Amino acid sequence: MASEGSTKAVITAMFANLGIAVTKFVAAALTGSSSMLAEGVHSLADTSNQALLLLGGKRAQRPATRQHPFGYGRERYVYAFIVSIVLFTLGGLFALYEAWHKWSHPEAITNWHWVPIVVLLIAIVMESYALRTAVVESNRVRGRQSWPEFVRHAKAPELPVILLEDLGALLGLTFALAGVSLTLATGDGRWDAAGTAMIGVLLVIIAVVLAIEMKSLLVGEGATREHQLAIHRALSGDGIDAITNLRTLHLGPDELLVAANVAVAPAATAEEVANAIDAAEDRIRTAVPIAKIIYIEPDLVGESNATHQA
Repeated sequence: MASEGSTKAVITAMFANLGIAVTKFVAAALTGSSSMLAEGVHSLADTSNQALLLLGGKRAQRPATRQHPFGYGRERYVYAFIVSIVLFTLGGLFALYEAWHKWSHPEAITNWHWVPIVVLLIAIVMESYALRTAVVESNRVRGRQSWPEFVRHAKAPELPVILLEDLGALLGLTFALAGVSLTLATGDGRWDAAGTAMIGVLLVIIAVVLAIEMKSLLVGEGATREHQLAIHRALSGDGIDAITNLRTLHLGPDELLVAANVAVAPAATAEEVANAIDAAEDRIRTAVPIAKIIYIEPDLVGESNATHQA
């Protein structure tokens, strides 16, 4: 299930982008500015992306079935990957096409000169609020990680996606403001086209980064280093002499599968081994609450070291 903080950041960004998109399209129709049109499409893409994230979070909550015994947690990754594709095509490629078209046929902004400037300034304020919300909610879970590390290693896709989208939106608005201002000052529409091209390049870069990270999550990532160490410590205890193999896999942002081979004493009875394994599972769930599914296989001391990776 998507966390409350993630959902709040997504909803805030969605409504902000919806209002901004409508305003930008009106401004583009009045002025003929390609930067305003590209920014309108950018905001529309962001709005649809946030709706996709909410849909993915909702569908991921479905209970496990016989066909999908480990549940639907990874649907959040699927929808986040779709977001990167939408951002690349609808946002980035459209902006690059519009930039090429306007550069080939430059047009000065001759009507409603003040409209794009006012719209962009208002949009910057709204996007700043949306980004601030995403930053505040991310700080609740980021810990000591740097921002690049947080984006790179986060298992829940919503906050990294919103952070990159909102940051890209602010930079895109700055590019659009520069392009429109220079076009108004010089009467040369190629400045507007240049601003549009910068927006397109920015969106393509963000989309590629998101696609790479979401693909990694879809393929399957193990637990964070912190969780791996906590699981390793929790496994050690009475009746378990050594940990000969440990594997983890995120079935979703909030659900972790743990599989381990542990060495037990040859003289231990079946009841003693079962009790040791039950106690180890309890310790793991206490140390790492998202460890929902745990498989622990006992091996005799010395038997498994040659066949299992530590």
